[in-house]
Amino acid sequence: MPDPNLEFTGERIVPGQVDPDLYHEHMARYAFACRLARHKRVLDAACGSGYGSAALAAHATFVAALDISLEAVEAARRAYGRPNLAFLAARAEQMPFRDAAFDLIVAFEVIEHLEDWRALLAEARRLLAPGGQFIVSTPNRLYYAETRALAGPNPYHVREFDYAEFRAALQEFFPSAAIYLQNHSGAITFSPLGPSGPAAAELAPGAQPPDPESCHFFVAVCASAQQTGAPFYVYLPSSANVLHERETHIRKLQGELNQKDSWLDELRDAHAQLQAAHDATLAEMRAQTEWALRLEEQLKQAQQRIVELQAELEEQQRSATAAVEAYEAQIRGFQPKLEELERCARLLDEAEARVVERTRWAQSLDARVQELEKALAALRASRWVRLGRKLGMGPQFE
Repeated sequence: MPDPNLEFTGERIVPGQVDPDLYHEHMARYAFACRLARHKRVLDAACGSGYGSAALAAHATFVAALDISLEAVEAARRAYGRPNLAFLAARAEQMPFRDAAFDLIVAFEVIEHLEDWRALLAEARRLLAPGGQFIVSTPNRLYYAETRALAGPNPYHVREFDYAEFRAALQEFFPSAAIYLQNHSGAITFSPLGPSGPAAAELAPGAQPPDPESCHFFVAVCASAQQTGAPFYVYLPSSANVLHERETHIRKLQGELNQKDSWLDELRDAHAQLQAAHDATLAEMRAQTEWALRLEEQLKQAQQRIVELQAELEEQQRSATAAVEAYEAQIRGFQPKLEELERCARLLDEAEARVVERTRWAQSLDARVQELEKALAALRASRWVRLGRKLGMGPQFE
């Protein structure tokens, strides 16, 4: 059983977590290889979750399975442990084995993941024993790009191949390469392809020969020496009952349709809510627009009033300036008069001072006269003066 803790991310197949068709598409390649694995030393390069390595171990003398992911290797050990199967973490471009150590090497759906894909082919050639075979597969770039037109390129793929590119790559390292065209129909077929196309005996009357440009995957059996025999191979998965598959697919589509109807109802409700919110927003926007228009009109009126007040202020400023200038002119006209007034005031002050002085002098004279009058009166009243007058002697006072 596969490890439930290993999560399917799209980089490697995890049984039980992928669509059965996708799983059988991968498992068919291991079933194809199992025919060549009997009583042999087998290497599974980039074994992933280990399900294919376990299938090979059921036929081989020994299977060494490696993957770059330590998590995948540990999950494979827990799920598929058996005496003739060893899992280890290593890179497919640098495999830790001696030369000519294996009779059969498989590398399914890994070459397109590698930046240095030539290193994988060189390592396979180094590790292959005389008379051994190397089975390598990769998706057809032309078909794969078409199927992923909506999803976009596979983020885990570095270098994809079409038929001519794949054949040329293999011929750099292996003198013999029998390429099969893997296609998925009611069954999964592996059609051997020679330089001139598939053998005529393999085609039913009226059937179209496999087309390298439109096939799903390429699977190549490579060797350092000439190989004999390239049989047509059909993998029939347990789920290949076409009518049952169609009914299952119809039920699945019906379930999806019901789910989509449910989603559609939810979307309609959401749309109605959004429409109501939209209408409310429009009404609020209209009210705000009317308020903004009123405010704009008030602003225009205020601006006009400001212009009028500015004009009035300027006129008042001009009038005030003229009044100030006239007042200043009057002040300048009054200046000589003010000076004359000041001179008159000074003269008046001097006259007042003389008057005060003469008044004081007159008062002093008056006081002297009064004193003299008092003295004269006293003198007149003196008996001596009266006696002298009677005697005709002394001064005469009138």
